[in-house]
Amino acid sequence: MNQDELLARLNGIEWNDFECKRAQRGVPEDAYKTVSAFANTAGGWLVFGVSEVKGQLEVTGVAEPDKVQNDFLAVLRGGQKLNRVIAVAAHRFEIDGKHVFAFHVAESPRAEKPVYLKGDPRQSFLRRGAGDEQFTQSELERFLRDAAQDRYDGGALYDIPVDQCFDKATVKWYQAQFARRNPEHVEVTDPIEFLLNWNFLVEKDGRTLPTRAGVLLFGTGRYVGQILPRPVLDYQRIDAAFDNWSAEQRWHDRYVFEENIFQTWQGLVSRYMRVAEHPFSLDPATLRRNDDPPDYVAFREAAINLLIHQDYGDHGRKASIKLFTDRTVFWNPGDAFATDAELLDPTEKEVRNPAIVKAFRRIGLSDQAGTGIRAIFRNWHELGRTPPQLKNDKARKEFGLVLINKPLVTDAMRHFRQSLGTNLTPEQADALALALSLPEGESLTLTAIRGLGISTTQQARAVADHLVRQQLLDQLSDTQFLARDSIRQRFALEAETPPKEQFGTKSGPSWDQAGTKSGLSAEQRIVLAQMADEHDIATLMQWVGRSNRSKFREAVLARLMTWGLVAMTIPDKPNSSNQRYRLTEMGKGLRDEGSE
Repeated sequence: MNQDELLARLNGIEWNDFECKRAQRGVPEDAYKTVSAFANTAGGWLVFGVSEVKGQLEVTGVAEPDKVQNDFLAVLRGGQKLNRVIAVAAHRFEIDGKHVFAFHVAESPRAEKPVYLKGDPRQSFLRRGAGDEQFTQSELERFLRDAAQDRYDGGALYDIPVDQCFDKATVKWYQAQFARRNPEHVEVTDPIEFLLNWNFLVEKDGRTLPTRAGVLLFGTGRYVGQILPRPVLDYQRIDAAFDNWSAEQRWHDRYVFEENIFQTWQGLVSRYMRVAEHPFSLDPATLRRNDDPPDYVAFREAAINLLIHQDYGDHGRKASIKLFTDRTVFWNPGDAFATDAELLDPTEKEVRNPAIVKAFRRIGLSDQAGTGIRAIFRNWHELGRTPPQLKNDKARKEFGLVLINKPLVTDAMRHFRQSLGTNLTPEQADALALALSLPEGESLTLTAIRGLGISTTQQARAVADHLVRQQLLDQLSDTQFLARDSIRQRFALEAETPPKEQFGTKSGPSWDQAGTKSGLSAEQRIVLAQMADEHDIATLMQWVGRSNRSKFREAVLARLMTWGLVAMTIPDKPNSSNQRYRLTEMGKGLRDEGSE
């Protein structure tokens, strides 16, 4: 972090990865809770010499800088107050003659978590929002389970009878898939010998014992339930768009999978194929029919990721897949040990369930290590859709993935690009489209740009740098960018202008067009009917019952302004806090026409 980036952060708010302390003449005790929280979660910046004054962060300075820095670093290296030696990157700044320190605390490796205070694992902390929260008992158990050297899925089960616990049909199916995929291996037909050969059974203390992975993958429902007293997966099909659905509404198809993992996989594919698209094509080389749905690769990899990486030791939360009409939402108990950027790298990654992962790979259901997430993003990009959304929550130890069935580059975006008068490569054009599709104020990261099919961070940076030079993006930090306000406003006002032939008269859309695609929506009619003066955007949103400012502006207000029916009172400062909206003469005429 350099001084400019620090000042930019001070103009914002404290959040997951940024915490400020006054620390004028000493290190505050709660600073070490923040160190624990950052180390246990995803890392972050701890800043000394900054105070919160009337809700704003203000540089107050460290009065005894050498003492404060030395005391803090000595404690982190001492290994007494904290159970681990914590290495931090320290930066010292002088701002308006005042000393400020910024310490970067990195996320600790899996095997070194949790980081706790006073020799008591219960004094472990997580970073959530702008606060440091003490572990609950279940959270502590999750971290300790993930930190164990012996992986949970490889544990031997002494109380499960080896001659009764396996589903013969599942084992036979797997043996057939294995033989087809690995013809070079000598075929082992006896089920017990086969399972022993691949460590789904182990020999200990003169006994042959099943492992957790063996029962979870191949077990009968009775014994799966004994070691996993919750479903493997909750599948729901909901025939509604995500934004139009609430948890109180009933699903349209649901199946709770409580059988073994391979039976769950087979049942899940069967249900997916009922609702997927089925284009017909022939492979020109083999003349064989190819009717895999276009999004099958992404769905397959996301579903397999869910099955092989979830925390099966977490008995309080179950994995789920929800199919909406406009997206599919995958959710898992258990975070990925890698960062979001690392998930897009084609490298071997540390996994929670190595025995389960290997079982899938041996039959070709997870072909190459570390490439599943990349395959999802690649398939979605090839389909021209908005990149998948990842939420790897290391505090709650959960993983979410969303496949949004929406085009990244719309006709409006293509029209807008043509009006810019600048030449963009396909990668640059996609990055601009992604930046403009984000909610107002949300930054575009280098990792998000990589999700557009760009292989490396260096290539993503080159794309972003070009858009900054073209004054299409503003650079917020080394890795974060934002669509320039003028570009966002221009896109909202110009890019979605309807063709002139949509209007029946020169005065714009007529009331009899309302409710059709080419006319006014019901919400736009409400706004026009009630506008009698100058109103702020909050008032307009209240009229139509909207709560999301960005979506209201895009869906309702921007089109009214594009059509010349509504205007800003301060057009040269579109983001002014004093901004109001009024009807134009054309808008008044249309309003009066509708009231007759």
